[in-house]
Amino acid sequence: MSRLALRRGTVASVEERGEVAKLTVDVAGESRPAISYTGLTGPVEPGDDVVVNVAAHDLGLGSGGFDVVHVNLTRGLGGLGEPGAHVMKLNYTSLQHAVHPYEERAPALAPGAAGPVAVIALHGQLPCVAWAAAQQSRGARIGFVQTTGGALPGELSEVVRVLRERGLLAAHVTAGQAFGGEHDAITVAGAIHAGFAADRWDAAIVGPGPGILGSATALGHGGMEALDNAHAALALRCPTILVPRMSASDPRERHRGLSHHSRVVLELLLRPVIVALPEGVQPALREAVGRRHRAVEMSVDVDGYARSGLPARTMGRSIEEDELFFRSALAGGAVLAKEIDGV
Repeated sequence: MSRLALRRGTVASVEERGEVAKLTVDVAGESRPAISYTGLTGPVEPGDDVVVNVAAHDLGLGSGGFDVVHVNLTRGLGGLGEPGAHVMKLNYTSLQHAVHPYEERAPALAPGAAGPVAVIALHGQLPCVAWAAAQQSRGARIGFVQTTGGALPGELSEVVRVLRERGLLAAHVTAGQAFGGEHDAITVAGAIHAGFAADRWDAAIVGPGPGILGSATALGHGGMEALDNAHAALALRCPTILVPRMSASDPRERHRGLSHHSRVVLELLLRPVIVALPEGVQPALREAVGRRHRAVEMSVDVDGYARSGLPARTMGRSIEEDELFFRSALAGGAVLAKEIDGV
């Protein structure tokens, strides 16, 4: 029995073109939404004969509820790969492809020369952190390192594209088995180091792509990536800020207040970190951070963010419905700016 749920279909229409093409694919007479990563499997046109992975759509997953083109049999078999590239991403799978590792930009290790790193738990925190940091530290070069824990393809994030267009992010690096960013790194530590040492970042935001892997268990979720990401930053002697996942209205009790995702990470961290909190947070939330870590409370501009035009929903909830989530993430950006400016 094959673990891959692959089906053959015909592209009925191409709704949007670009790095992530949005399609409708006819699979056994059923019209199904799909996407195609054109940088990976090539261009796509109506009428193309394709093989799609149908697992996520069949499971009814929210953030990944569509089919994904695995191979385009009509026009995707002539690819030659990246000239001169020699390091594999998605290695030893049928989707392995060679990249130029970002680490080659800065081969010499110089711990202690790096700037602050904000570690996020969810991709939905990224625009808040980037926007808030830019408001208080204008002109700062802030890179985003995308890790595992959520979506692996860097092209999937519309948020990153918008932040890059607005100048709120200086670069997008996909690390580990995440792939398809402007640059590809072999490791998270390598991405952070190269960003500071070679591309002169003032700060970095590190965390997963869209969506999140999850279960109701303490350790079986994508939020655990924050533990490894924080340790990578700490090992490079970066001032390390944890941006905790918080919510006042998540229907799941384990995510209300300080999410169990962040709570477990704070308990397991081998060294103390800075924990960003919104000003006036309830004492119980401040105490949940633990005495080992340094909680820093910052005032945030929720109304200003709401007017920014950046994403203002989390898990289907608006700012008005879950203000704590956004205040917490905005506090992360404010603390990052404070560290950039050395205040």
